[in-house]
Amino acid sequence: MKVLLIDDNSEITELFDTTLTAKGYSVQVTNNGKEGLDLIKKKESDLVLLDLAMPGFSGEDILKELLKDGPINDYNIYIFTASVISDQDIDNFIKLGAVGCLRKPVRLEDILNVLEKHQARN
Repeated sequence: MKVLLIDDNSEITELFDTTLTAKGYSVQVTNNGKEGLDLIKKKESDLVLLDLAMPGFSGEDILKELLKDGPINDYNIYIFTASVISDQDIDNFIKLGAVGCLRKPVRLEDILNVLEKHQARN
């Protein structure tokens, strides 16, 4: 399973890259929102973990750009954020096509559960 992780915090991306790779996942990482958008559009990932709050070009900016082309459910985007967002905001992202949301700080087990559930559905 190919996972794309988009987060501006390099410590987080390095940790999860190392850990998920050791668990047998193929992981691609970027700490840059615009690069993340380009990688999502290539549709080479089975699941995208997307941070919302990034400087310059945020996860929300990525979602807005993707939505210009239609629903985002084809991209299998899972919101991955420390931003203070309400349950209503999460519901809105899901209505737009996001798969779900993980709030930071997140445990490795939570991410592994998301990946396993996604893998089982597909």
